[in-house]
Amino acid sequence: MIPLEDRDYSQFIEQVKGKTGIDLAQYKEAQMKRRLTTLRMKNGYQTFASFFKAMMENESLFYEFLDRMTINVSEFWRNPNRWETLRQAILPELARRSPRLKCWSAACSTGEEPYSLAMILSEMNLLRQSQIHATDIDDGALGRAKQAVYMERSLKDVPPAYIKRYFKQEQLLYRIVDELKAAIQFRKQNLLLDSFDNHYDLIICRNVMIYFTEEAKSKLYHKFAKSLKSGGVLFVGSTEQIFSPGQYELEPLETFFYRKK
Repeated sequence: MIPLEDRDYSQFIEQVKGKTGIDLAQYKEAQMKRRLTTLRMKNGYQTFASFFKAMMENESLFYEFLDRMTINVSEFWRNPNRWETLRQAILPELARRSPRLKCWSAACSTGEEPYSLAMILSEMNLLRQSQIHATDIDDGALGRAKQAVYMERSLKDVPPAYIKRYFKQEQLLYRIVDELKAAIQFRKQNLLLDSFDNHYDLIICRNVMIYFTEEAKSKLYHKFAKSLKSGGVLFVGSTEQIFSPGQYELEPLETFFYRKK
């Protein structure tokens, strides 16, 4: 017989999927269940059934759930040496192949990743002839990305010259300049459920796949590969090395960079 607590969570997963299209079953269960149990108890709900009912009636609670589920922890230039590789080796080669670069920051959270890319493209005089799409499942995160205002701690790895050129300091906050804001198209997207655009030169999806099951990861890598041009590059996070990339028509290029064959 299935324990009451497990039935409660299983029903919650079904309700969330039915109402939002978000399939929590595609995420690592122990990790997700622990995170959401903490959130539920913090808000004073004894069961997931009561928590779901409250989420449907309270918009701020629903957005808090999305925040907790999607782990909106991001910063500019995360793992700086990888961004240097992107700047020095990957983007120059892509620019030689395509006069107009089409780029996508998937699961972009609060925007640090696509803005990091936009800064680099601007420095390389490639921003005006490039497209940058940025997507996330969380409306709250996308709203903050569009506002483009950040705490100083998010900038700790940004080169000083870039801070001077691409941010305006407003007391304790830093605002992205309009040139970069205008260069990025933000929109909502469920990676597991929605279809993807295609003909991308570069797809960046970092520090997100670690939360998915192996089956969900495989599905996403196939979808990403299909969305890349031949010769296009997928840039993943520092804990997300792809084993047997050939099964996705990808080949290793640099550490954490994979090229479509």
